Amino acid sequence: MASKHLYRVMFVNQDQLFEVYARAVYSSDLYGFVEIEELVFGSQSQVVVDPGEEKLKNLFQDVKRSFIPMHAVVRIDEVAKEGVSKISDAKGSVAAFPVTLPKRD
Repeated sequence: MASKHLYRVMFVNQDQLFEVYARAVYSSDLYGFVEIEELVFGSQSQVVVDPGEEKLKNLFQDVKRSFIPMHAVVRIDEVAKEGVSKISDAKGSVAAFPVTLPKRD
C-alpha cells in the first residue's frame, strides 16, 4: 500500500541545490544522515518532458534508498501534490548546525 504522505526534500550536493519528491523521509540508523525512499517523478503520460527532471530521474533510476547528510539538508516539506524535481545552482551558504561534544572525564 502506497503512503499518502508526500515530501519535498531540498539538499545541497556539490554546489547544486537538489529538489526531489519522496514518499518516505526519516532519520537514518546511520548517524548524521536522513533517508529518503520511494522517489516520485513526473507522470510517464506527460507530453512535455522537463530535461532537468529527466536528469534527476536518470541519476536516481536504480536507487532504492538515498542517504543524505543532515548538514546538507536545506528543508523538508510535507506537500499536498507533487511538483517538478529539479537541480539548480546553490546560492548563498548553508552552515552546519553547531554541535558540542560532551567532555570525557
